[in-house]
Amino acid sequence: MILLGLQIGLPFALAAYFAAIRIRLGRRNRQSWESLISRLQPMRCLQSLSNQFPWKEGLSATPDETWEQIHGTRGLWTLFRNAGVMMEIADFAARNSESFDPALLHALRNDAMQIRLGAIDAIAQTLWGHASERTRVNAFLVVSMYSGMASRIIELMQASASGVVPDFVAAM
Repeated sequence: MILLGLQIGLPFALAAYFAAIRIRLGRRNRQSWESLISRLQPMRCLQSLSNQFPWKEGLSATPDETWEQIHGTRGLWTLFRNAGVMMEIADFAARNSESFDPALLHALRNDAMQIRLGAIDAIAQTLWGHASERTRVNAFLVVSMYSGMASRIIELMQASASGVVPDFVAAM
């Protein structure tokens, strides 16, 4: 009886899985620069943490100031989500540009994953009641990596679609 259920259920489950993948790929291929940039959540506080954000990386604030400016876990969650969107922007540029730098794309993907992992780690530490100096330093490192990623995304956009750079900067 169980074998009969598997023989009937497995093909339907596989068909549903492949249909979901096809739908996701179709959505991805219909994206535009504008639709991707519109998904970024603004982080206006980052401009007060760096004199040159988003054009150059580097922060001019302490970990405590950074934690306060990003509003703790709320800001970390926004950075987590924006890093995913910026990874999609990098992938979009790679798919739609004749001249993209594979090393830059690789660095952007690594940065996005490091930002996402660091943000989740800091959020988890805070939720478990372990918000310490280590958490603030971790958040500072996440914001610093985010700053660097934003400047590299601008570099990528200037090579691929320079017309959308002002929209990207405004969304940041």
